[in-house]
Amino acid sequence: MESTLKQKFTELSRGVYFIGTTPPKENTELDQVSTIAAKLLARLDEIEFDGLIVYDIQDETSRIDKPRPFPFKSTHDPRMYSQLLREQSGREVITYKSVSQRDEADFSAWLEQAWQDFSIRDLVLVGSPSSEGDIKLPLAGAYQVLANNSLDFQLGGVTIAERHAKKGDEHLRLLTKGEQGCEFFISQAVYDAQATIDLLTRYAHECQQQGKQPARIILTFSPCGSAKTLEFIEWLGISVPEATSLRILAADNPLAESIRICHNNLQQILSACLPLGIPLGLNIESLTNRKEEIDAAILLFKLLKATLELSLAEQQLEEL
Repeated sequence: MESTLKQKFTELSRGVYFIGTTPPKENTELDQVSTIAAKLLARLDEIEFDGLIVYDIQDETSRIDKPRPFPFKSTHDPRMYSQLLREQSGREVITYKSVSQRDEADFSAWLEQAWQDFSIRDLVLVGSPSSEGDIKLPLAGAYQVLANNSLDFQLGGVTIAERHAKKGDEHLRLLTKGEQGCEFFISQAVYDAQATIDLLTRYAHECQQQGKQPARIILTFSPCGSAKTLEFIEWLGISVPEATSLRILAADNPLAESIRICHNNLQQILSACLPLGIPLGLNIESLTNRKEEIDAAILLFKLLKATLELSLAEQQLEEL
């Protein structure tokens, strides 16, 4: 049985739409985990989406000197939570996996268990957040393990516009990861529209030069309702222009202002990048468990999905 998302991803003229979430904390009782999943899905009843994305949360303190704004706590196995969400919702789930802590044999066993015991079909692998520390399996090594494996996962990768702004080579990373088996990419949360436009434009031009069809890029957006959430966004390495920070913090309603900013950022990206022929999608996440931010994420999903759908329809109209 292969991924049912794979077919949707190949329909280049349509968008794909996801909600991102994290597994409950490790000390949460299993029956409570099921209740948390049901509550999340009940909130999502009012929207139409293609699937969910379950993150594999890592400590990441090796990546940055600043203290983590929210303390790190281990979570339940993302595979288990993905299976629970899929069974309760009937929708596909993309599961993240951080690969650096396991050697090849451990990772092979993890893949086998993911496929057989948890029915995982869609994977995004992430490498170590830092070159420091004990890396048992680099990302390229994990891709090779997967390539040598007979299990037919649909494989995705992460793309970081901020890395392109610093190093100028993220478009080449995307092409290399494509050769290593990645069929789609999910971005880090977007708060700097120009950084994303630069990356997508460079990627599209490089694909054109090499005669390749660009892979689908799923753009992540997240609302921000407080100074603490903004601090966490920046701690994660997400670029927030100074004027954007000031707009959010000075607003009477920071959450509403962040939604307006995300909407405007998507409009800018679509205007610049939709003509480039890159198939796009959206992933909306809440970076905190605050009810207001989760509710805001659902509103943001409605607004951004409608915006992308309208832009795609207008593009199709021009092609008639």
